[in-house]
Amino acid sequence: MSQPSAPTPAGAGRPVLERWAPGESGRRTARDWTVDVAAFVLALGFGAFAFGSRLAQPGGVPDGLATLDLVGGLVCCALLWWRRRFPAALALLTGLFGAYSDMASGAGLVALFTVAVHRRWQVVAGVVAVNLVSVLVYYRARPDPDLGYVAAATVAASVVAAVVAWGMFVRARRQLIQSLRERAQRAEAEQAQRVEQARETERTRIAREMHDVLAHRITLLSLHAGALEFRPDAPPDEVARAAGVIRESARQALQELREVIGVLRAGPEDAAGRPQPTLADLPALLEECRRAGTRIRSDVRVADPSALPLATGRNAYRIVQEALTNARKHAPGAAVDLVVAGAPGEGLRVRVSNPPAVSAPLGVPGGGTGLVGLAERAALAGGRLEHEVGADGRFRLSAHLPWPAPVTAVPS
Repeated sequence: MSQPSAPTPAGAGRPVLERWAPGESGRRTARDWTVDVAAFVLALGFGAFAFGSRLAQPGGVPDGLATLDLVGGLVCCALLWWRRRFPAALALLTGLFGAYSDMASGAGLVALFTVAVHRRWQVVAGVVAVNLVSVLVYYRARPDPDLGYVAAATVAASVVAAVVAWGMFVRARRQLIQSLRERAQRAEAEQAQRVEQARETERTRIAREMHDVLAHRITLLSLHAGALEFRPDAPPDEVARAAGVIRESARQALQELREVIGVLRAGPEDAAGRPQPTLADLPALLEECRRAGTRIRSDVRVADPSALPLATGRNAYRIVQEALTNARKHAPGAAVDLVVAGAPGEGLRVRVSNPPAVSAPLGVPGGGTGLVGLAERAALAGGRLEHEVGADGRFRLSAHLPWPAPVTAVPS
């Protein structure tokens, strides 16, 4: 049986961390607020330190350039509010500002970290290249008096590489956690689905067992009620006997109906353990049918019915029960021939046949699924079931069920 596909966890199929993450509704969580404020303060503090250090150097900075540096850096820090939604664009913008602005350096590092966390490595590589070019332009236009051009550019590039490496590490860790979470959710969903499938399979099995029993009881009721209807002048003792059978069959049918309804409501794990019939119970079934007026010629050639495997004996019993039920429904008054034979290693054979009806059918409604259920039961047990209506109108049903030979111990 093919297993239905498990439900896909929310977010599966989308690139991991390739989406803005303040929550599905777009609102920032308390953690997002904390991180964003910390990033803004960090960028502002780092930029102010770099800007102040540059102003304190000999020669200073022209007033116009200092004002542009300060304003551009503050704008970049303010734009960090949208760093999660547009990380690559913000990183490129801060990189361009970084070509002349010290105040924007802190915002540029935060933007680079955000890109490394939320975007693929191809995007990260492109943004890093732009920022490295910006570093080279900055130190060419505004050389550091304490360090040479190469040394200053190397230090700045090392800082950029460290920030990007840290961001990519965080990204990889988040991907791993998200993958493990989705795998756990998928495993839980599949486990729940397997449990539900097992529950439904068990309920179906129990319902099929109850169908077989209820169909048998109801046909007995219909048979005796029909006899009373068409023979109102029957002797009192015969009427009393038929009424007793009707009462007992109705009581048993109601009890079994309560059981199946309870099973289907509460689940198979809560159902009371009902003993299942086996081939050893076949004589009682035949006697009950004979008391109901069904003529049965039986030939049971099984040396020890209790030696049958329980599943095989139960399936054989249900096949005979359903065949007798169908005979009473569709061919009332006709004699039924039954042959049950078999031995270990040969299998168990069940053959039931009856001629056409000698009186009008009982009119008991049926879904036409009894024989289908029997064929499925036999197939699941590793056997087969066939039925046909011959040219003479005689209905024949034959089934073959496996009966393994006992395993003999090999002397050591």
